[in-house]
Amino acid sequence: MTNLLIDFEDYLFNNLPSSKTFHPYFESALKDMLKAGGKRFRPMLLLSVVKSKNRLLLQNSMQVALGIEYLHTYSLIHDDLPAMDNANLRRGFQTLHKKYDEVTAILVGDALNTHSFNLIANSSLSSDIKVQLIKTLSNDGGIDGMIIGQAIDCYFENQLLKLDQLEFLHIHKTAKLIAASLKMGAIIAQYDIELQDKLYNFGIDIGLLFQIQDDIIDETQSEEEAGKTTHNDETKNSFVNLLGLQGAIDSADKLAKKCEEELNIFNNSLKQSLEELLLKYLHRHKK
Repeated sequence: MTNLLIDFEDYLFNNLPSSKTFHPYFESALKDMLKAGGKRFRPMLLLSVVKSKNRLLLQNSMQVALGIEYLHTYSLIHDDLPAMDNANLRRGFQTLHKKYDEVTAILVGDALNTHSFNLIANSSLSSDIKVQLIKTLSNDGGIDGMIIGQAIDCYFENQLLKLDQLEFLHIHKTAKLIAASLKMGAIIAQYDIELQDKLYNFGIDIGLLFQIQDDIIDETQSEEEAGKTTHNDETKNSFVNLLGLQGAIDSADKLAKKCEEELNIFNNSLKQSLEELLLKYLHRHKK
């Protein structure tokens, strides 16, 4: 585990959400999926970009990175609900609607979503920077990003989409939040608009690669290996269902190579910072 990830994990565990209530288990439920772990990939993208430009900004960036992790965790909790994937396992633990009840899972997701923006609004950054961060996260985590992707995913279950439609679905559902994480790091570091856009576009490719890899993992790994419910995509619009397993692997190989090449367009400090995080993930579909 890198020092940056250790620092973020420490920050997360020291800033877990709390609720002043006499509810018997709501506060525990608020913390469960955050404490359960995960790759922390999105906040680490943000912090890696910040580190490449100005390490002194890392501490002030932690609360924003935490906001991204909160929003991502809410999306997983809601994605696992009976109305969507009806999953039993997430991050190696029981999903919240299984451990507690469906109402609690819905409300915990709502709470983490809302509080993610509260964290950014109260971070130790300038007001102009915070407005840009909130605009970016609300766009790519909201109507024009993750939400429309999820809506399409649910509506077109049991209906085979074309490849361009499948890519649209997963660019919005998965890739845009990854792209936003990179862009938000660039906003904090005050990289110019051109580089912000390059990082965002790079994030779209990384996010699409991650989704293809997740579809491959769902097909090839057990729940114990993956740490989440697998073999759950039979009726979903997945890349494995559309292209076949080998076709999905070939697509992941091609996109991973493209992402490796795209790293070379960035300055040495940014490239090195991102490589430290990304290289272990680009070919995870081959493990």
